[in-house]
Amino acid sequence: MDEISVKALAKINLGLDVISRREDGYHEVCMIMQTIHLFDRLRLKKQREDQITLKTNLSFLPVDKSNLAYRAAVLLKEEFHIEEGIDIQLHKYIPVAAGMAGGSTDAAAVLYGMNEMFGLGLSRKELMERGVKLGADVPYCIMRGTALAEGIGEKLTALPPMVKCPVLIAKPQISVSTKYVYEHLKLDDVSAHPDIHRLIQDIKEGDLPKIASHMGNILETVTASMHPEIEEIKTCMRANGALNAMMSGSGPTVFGLFEKEAEAVRAAEKLREQGIARQIYVTDIYNNRRK
Repeated sequence: MDEISVKALAKINLGLDVISRREDGYHEVCMIMQTIHLFDRLRLKKQREDQITLKTNLSFLPVDKSNLAYRAAVLLKEEFHIEEGIDIQLHKYIPVAAGMAGGSTDAAAVLYGMNEMFGLGLSRKELMERGVKLGADVPYCIMRGTALAEGIGEKLTALPPMVKCPVLIAKPQISVSTKYVYEHLKLDDVSAHPDIHRLIQDIKEGDLPKIASHMGNILETVTASMHPEIEEIKTCMRANGALNAMMSGSGPTVFGLFEKEAEAVRAAEKLREQGIARQIYVTDIYNNRRK
């Protein structure tokens, strides 16, 4: 196999709680991760020259070792002494710096693609073990589906599939640093935490209205307080049919869950009319796992 095309799917957080801050600066989390049908496209191709090249459709993205996709290629190339070069073409659709694991899922796609292209024979578990070296979200992006994430996000437990439903994605014209958000999270001042275990039960029951009503993201206490447009987007979605709307990850992207696609499309039109979001997508829940 000389080349391969791979889809790198985005994630949302149906629930995100932070338990504590560790001595090493990381945070213990408890969150429910969910893959959605919004994705970047990557094409990996072997090349004779012993080098890694990365090209993207966005001029502001780095194309060197500061890009996780590039680092993923380096990781496997060095471990397996791959002498051929690798050319990576990355077409971004997932909003950047948006709380949707865009960089992590690109890295996961490179690990998966190189494993297939070079016949490395790594299992999903072995790919996930390598992925955590690149970032806490990378193992989940290899796994996909509905999962409980604990520790710093790397301890994953598969959950029953989330109810299929339309999802509206809206990113305002701002970007957020995950590091900044976690550093400014004041856990002692947070009185209400998302009930993750209740949310897991709702998912097991397949009850979409209950799932929506029990969603929660503790990081909104930081990001939404700095950027009022996040609440504006949530309000617009709810006013136009969303069962609920919430920020994903550290933000600033907001997602809404809907029962009908027509309602999600109408809400997207309202967001465009109001001009409060820069990137708007109507998509849905994705539940297939990689084997």
